[in-house]
Amino acid sequence: MAKRDFYDVLGVARGASTDEIKKAYRRQAKELHPDRNKDDPQAETRFKEVNEAYEVLKDAGKKSAYDRFGHAAFEGGMGGGQGGHHGGHGDFASAFSDIFDDLFGGGMRGGPRERTGRGSDLRYNLRVTLEEAHRGLRKTIRVPTAVTCTACNGTGAESGAEPTTCPTCSGMGKVRAQQGFFTVERTCPTCHGAGRMISNPCRACGGGGRRQEERTLSVNIPAGVETGTRIRLAGEGEAGLRSAPPGDLYIFIEVQEHSIFGRDGVNLFCRVPVSMASATLGGDMEVPTIDGGRSRVKIPPGSQSGRQMRLKGKGMPALRGGGSGDMYIELMVETPVNLTSRQKDLLREFDAISADNSPESSSFFGKVRTFWDGMKG
Repeated sequence: MAKRDFYDVLGVARGASTDEIKKAYRRQAKELHPDRNKDDPQAETRFKEVNEAYEVLKDAGKKSAYDRFGHAAFEGGMGGGQGGHHGGHGDFASAFSDIFDDLFGGGMRGGPRERTGRGSDLRYNLRVTLEEAHRGLRKTIRVPTAVTCTACNGTGAESGAEPTTCPTCSGMGKVRAQQGFFTVERTCPTCHGAGRMISNPCRACGGGGRRQEERTLSVNIPAGVETGTRIRLAGEGEAGLRSAPPGDLYIFIEVQEHSIFGRDGVNLFCRVPVSMASATLGGDMEVPTIDGGRSRVKIPPGSQSGRQMRLKGKGMPALRGGGSGDMYIELMVETPVNLTSRQKDLLREFDAISADNSPESSSFFGKVRTFWDGMKG
């Protein structure tokens, strides 16, 4: 069976650039990888065909020879034979590592390894009152954390001497082993991934370049925070190992329950008890506001329990600007208790002459009578 044209195999035109050829190869190899096509017996054959085509077309010299002579340019051992991995083996492994990364998220790339050793992020839970959340504040907190060792300036070496490059991995932090066209990496057993060696560890920190300490920080809490708000302080987490960058500090806000006000986002709610007489006759009353002030509210005559009145702009400020929410006053009509004989007599007298003053009761019991009559029928 005649070999297919390598350009057709990769699905590119003859004038395709090196980058276009590489992208086409990565796409084809990813789609045809045997691990993704276990039920297709032809997948491995097509996968090898794609590899062979790419091995030739990715190399400028081989590509030029193929463009002039076709497959005949590589007959008799001139270049990449069946399977496309003779000669230039290392380049193929490097190219295939891109596909391996896409398929499995692996780390097979060459070059120096990034060894940030970045410090850990920290979490600090901070409780604030509703009043503090309303106005915002600056809070001083104490955070136990790992800080850079001052004795060695974070190097981990005694007297601040610079660590030496690990001889096993040459500073890479990993060692490699070639298995076919796969390159397998593992953490260097000598330096444990650090890439550097310390012959004389710092006595103050044991070679880690950091030590435990309780730090005092001043934190700005913006107005409008609520439970669950997260504040990030970049670089205020644990110090990194041996002069590596520090982590971040995340402050999670918890707003305490308030004895007077309830909260829903930027809006506040306040249940205010009113006497039966005040709810019936109407009048004025003063209510507290979250800023410590007072607001006068007019009670409409005949108010019922649950009636709400809005005080515009008296709620919580929006965290990222945009004004403030509102405060809602909810009336709670209070039934009198511990009545004297005189008060009871007056209420009985009032009840006897107020049959037409309770429209809700008249409507409800009228419906009840209709319901009972219907049941009898």
